[in-house]
Amino acid sequence: MRTNYRSRATVLTGIFLLSLLLAGCGEQKAAGGSPQSGPAEVGVFVVEPQCLTITSELPGRTSAYLIAEVRPQVGGIIQKRLFAEGADVKAGEVLYQIDAASYKAAYSSAKAALSKSEAVLETNRSKAGRYKQLLPIKAVSQQDCEEMAGLAKQAEADVESNKAALETARINLDYTRVTSPISGRVGRSSVTTGALVTASQNSPLCTVQQLDPIYVDLTQSSTEMLRLRQNLADGQLKSNGIKAAKTRLLLEDGTPYPREGTLKFSEVTVDQSTGSITLRAVFPNPEHLLLPGMYVRAVIEQGVNEQAILVPQQGVARDPKGKATALVVGDDGKVEQRAIRIARAEGDKWLVSEGLKPGDRVIVDGLQKVGPGAPCKVAPTSTAPVSAKTGTAGQ
Repeated sequence: MRTNYRSRATVLTGIFLLSLLLAGCGEQKAAGGSPQSGPAEVGVFVVEPQCLTITSELPGRTSAYLIAEVRPQVGGIIQKRLFAEGADVKAGEVLYQIDAASYKAAYSSAKAALSKSEAVLETNRSKAGRYKQLLPIKAVSQQDCEEMAGLAKQAEADVESNKAALETARINLDYTRVTSPISGRVGRSSVTTGALVTASQNSPLCTVQQLDPIYVDLTQSSTEMLRLRQNLADGQLKSNGIKAAKTRLLLEDGTPYPREGTLKFSEVTVDQSTGSITLRAVFPNPEHLLLPGMYVRAVIEQGVNEQAILVPQQGVARDPKGKATALVVGDDGKVEQRAIRIARAEGDKWLVSEGLKPGDRVIVDGLQKVGPGAPCKVAPTSTAPVSAKTGTAGQ
């Protein structure tokens, strides 16, 4: 009995001491605890409409402004090649010299035949004149006079024919000097000295391309073109004029091309295999930095949005369904979640087409501290104001 009594006393004493310890910890925690915190501070971005130039970034390839495949107009042996491959040549500059011996002989023969026919013409004209003077006194017959006049006419025709033959011989002789039809850069030669060429052969001797200016052929989907026209028709965009649209270029490595081009025309037919249309721009290329066949991306000005709403990207999130949302501070100081529609990216900002209006305060700092319906305190934010820069479609 005495043992049971001692065991119960020990248990009760332990319970009492544990209660005192827990009570002391609670009082200490209450005394040293932090005071209740107020509304969370958040940084906001105030929405203001901006004037934004809408652009489209389109893929494309460069092509020469002019291309001339040089072929011989007469046959013969190549005696000389008078240009350096890859050099710049002028229109009319001699590129090849074909053996001209036979053509010189043909020219001399045609020239002699012309001289002979001119001499015959002079004789027949003189006789026809004398016969005409003798006809009134019956010194010659009417028939002889008419025959001599006919011979003079025939001699005139022979002279004209021989003049044409001489001109043909001169042209053929000139064709032995194969010249460049345009100014530009000449490529590699397909023939060497001593090669036999023929008139109007299928394979060109070389190719000359004009590289300044240079064409850039771009492709744009017909869907994007229809969307652009719809925005213009609805008044969301103001047209810049397709023929006056300025165009900037990005090279294959992403570096910008230093010179600005101009959009010249848009194709009228949609490619059935790709569903796209072709746009052609012209760029100055004095340094020949752009070469035919290069892959580039062009940024084309296609319209102006005078009431564009741009929001920093850190102020936009996605809900579980993937829809874009933004947290906005309401007039009552509470957080409101807005469903928005994003048109495209503009640098580090989103172009918002629906869901926000001028004056809305979009939370961009402290998003993790608040939720929909929670009160908040607006603090200054370091977010810079949106500049009226150009935007790029299709990103």
